[in-house]
Amino acid sequence: MMFGLGRKKDTVGLDIGASSVKAVQLARTRGGYELVRLGIAPLHPETIVDGVIMDSGTVISAIQKIFTENQIKSKDVVVAVSGHSVIVKKIKLAKMKPEELEEAIPFEAEQYVPYAVEDVNLDFQVLGSTAPEANEMDVLLVAVKKDIINDYLSIISTAGLQAVVVDVDAFALQNAFEIAYEPDQEQVVGLVNLGAAVMNINILLGGVSEFTRDSALGGNRYTESIQKMLGLSYEQAETLKLGGEVDGRSFEDARPAIDMVNTELAGEIRRSFDFFRSSSHSDTIHRVILSGGCARLPGLVEFLSENLEIPCEVANPLRNIKTDPKTFDPEYLAVIAPQLAVSVGLALRQAGDK
Repeated sequence: MMFGLGRKKDTVGLDIGASSVKAVQLARTRGGYELVRLGIAPLHPETIVDGVIMDSGTVISAIQKIFTENQIKSKDVVVAVSGHSVIVKKIKLAKMKPEELEEAIPFEAEQYVPYAVEDVNLDFQVLGSTAPEANEMDVLLVAVKKDIINDYLSIISTAGLQAVVVDVDAFALQNAFEIAYEPDQEQVVGLVNLGAAVMNINILLGGVSEFTRDSALGGNRYTESIQKMLGLSYEQAETLKLGGEVDGRSFEDARPAIDMVNTELAGEIRRSFDFFRSSSHSDTIHRVILSGGCARLPGLVEFLSENLEIPCEVANPLRNIKTDPKTFDPEYLAVIAPQLAVSVGLALRQAGDK
């Protein structure tokens, strides 16, 4: 949606997250899309903090490793940013011509963006008029701090690649959802992506984004909670979170620490949903689709379904994408699919369909 520098075929969706780098390449087929390349490389916890890349060398090495080991030939990538440096607002403006809107946006942005306008990259999309006879139109305003964008572009360039589009995580989720689930025009869906350090929320009405929010509550909070409660190292706590054993302790020993974070997570999601309801024409959120590395945490979907009183499910962004079982192990894909929502959504940008 934003900062398009030209849309080319054979682009790679590159999700640079706090705990890992994920790359997905899709090919367009007659029936839709096929998975061509896939790679994941883990990152140390302090590599990216609050959306800021602290150790660029490690990220560059991870990207290069993925491309080399998975024989990804394309140099054109689509990346996304998220976190407190990304501002997304739906605003109402008087109806005007596109060229007038282009001139008006920087002035309008000053009301909504907590940074100097000259320090951000701005983009916008007209969502439509409130009614055919209305004198107003809904506009989605996006602002991202330039230094964050420049950091990502510099790393990608140093890795020998070219960023052809910079997107926002929440919109990448939306792209992935549209292909995987074919939006119902009457349904309100909450997309919740639980990354390691940031949770992205995008609420869609009829497939159109109505509300987005990033929260600094991610999967790392589970690890930190286990670490503190059981007196373990970060690595040991991570092992327990992922279902392994540490010194005779199992996932169930970590359950009280996990339940604490589940409650915190549900509260954070509920606050976002309540804010949406208070500012929207819709009271009901019909379903929640949970993605990210912690989406498959045992008991989480059931806990959120009961706590939010909304049916929740784990995302499978590959459900309508063809995969060759000779190339990609189906069991492996089933496990990692929820982590791929952003990278799949970015890879879909290759066709220039948005």
